[in-house]
Amino acid sequence: MSETNHVVVVGAGPAGMMASISAAASGAKVTLIERNHLPGRKLLLSGKGRCNLTNVCRIDEFLSHFNKNGEFLRDAFKIFFVSELMDFFKKKGVDLKVERQNRVFPVSDKASFVLGALEDEMRRKRVDLLTGVLFNDLVVREGEIKGVIVNNSETITGGKVILCLGGASYPLTGSDGKWFMVLKRHDIRLTKFKPALTPLVCRDNYGLNGLSLRNIRIRFQSSAGNVLLTDTGEIVFTNKGISGPLVLSASAKVFDWLENKQQVKAFLDIKPALSEAQIQERVLRQVRISPNLSLRGLMRQFLPMRMSDIFVSVLGFDPGKDLSRLLKIERARIAALLKRFELNIKGCHGFEDAIITRGGVCLNDIDPRTMRYRGIKGLYFCGEMIDIDADTGGFNLQAAFSTGYLAGYSSAVG
Repeated sequence: MSETNHVVVVGAGPAGMMASISAAASGAKVTLIERNHLPGRKLLLSGKGRCNLTNVCRIDEFLSHFNKNGEFLRDAFKIFFVSELMDFFKKKGVDLKVERQNRVFPVSDKASFVLGALEDEMRRKRVDLLTGVLFNDLVVREGEIKGVIVNNSETITGGKVILCLGGASYPLTGSDGKWFMVLKRHDIRLTKFKPALTPLVCRDNYGLNGLSLRNIRIRFQSSAGNVLLTDTGEIVFTNKGISGPLVLSASAKVFDWLENKQQVKAFLDIKPALSEAQIQERVLRQVRISPNLSLRGLMRQFLPMRMSDIFVSVLGFDPGKDLSRLLKIERARIAALLKRFELNIKGCHGFEDAIITRGGVCLNDIDPRTMRYRGIKGLYFCGEMIDIDADTGGFNLQAAFSTGYLAGYSSAVG
């Protein structure tokens, strides 16, 4: 085997598996090593086990969903983007569907179908998959990659190495970020790790754990005057605070505000399609129709039962009060609270609950046309290891597949 034609890929997540397939398809001999005993462990958790592969929005909108540095991905997306990824899985027999907000899932709603297609293609391309292998270090001589050290003492030689070790989120899956010590030994620059797409912790404990609210909007506001208004979507109350797509996508910015010692509030607009005046009119109409209905009964027409009682408690009204005795100022307070239900945010969950990691290998040190690291010949990075992160909705997985594909191709032909 020619060492120069041997590509060693480290990490069998979505980026690593796609890098292996791409490199092998381009003529390289590929060895893929993985610390777990099976590949794709974190992939199986994506999209709550359904695997939100990508998003069919246009490229400029797609890039806008990255918190920063999205333009870095444009070259990779020119080579392998949404249509190429969907075609790949369709050819492997994985039927796909597009759901709301342009999110793409397998029709089966099973991430295992996606993983199975990747594993099958690796077998077809004769990728040598080694599981239960711990990555310890890079072998570098005179500025050139020569392979990797695994299992504390063994060397796997290769003229090209692609690192796809993930971030620091969900450490129980093996994505624990410990590789940063290896990179520091080789003077590879990293930006600070932070948890991203993570639930938020609230000071207010209303006992609503597990309750979902759909079709709402949130306005996050900090004591420094920063404001973030979300799209309309879903949140989920947890035993510590709030989660769900809207919260996860906003968590990176909220984390930064909290890190800068700012106080943060979240205001839930529970009825974003209605103005305060329209809500008051609906309440008044109900007063005319059912004057003997209790306030508790009225609020259950607007809110889930568990939240309606909490809502009345926050208002400070008697829940048994008849609507006929409801004052104009009280109707106004009901409408205002439905538009601005306040929660005090005191923190974010850590890496153990974060879907992805912010930070990683500095993009200035990576050639976006090839994913090659500029400081060591033959070394490539892709996936969550690099300083790229995005909202929920399939954007992060597409970035992993695209950068993996480009790194694999470049390593084989470069």
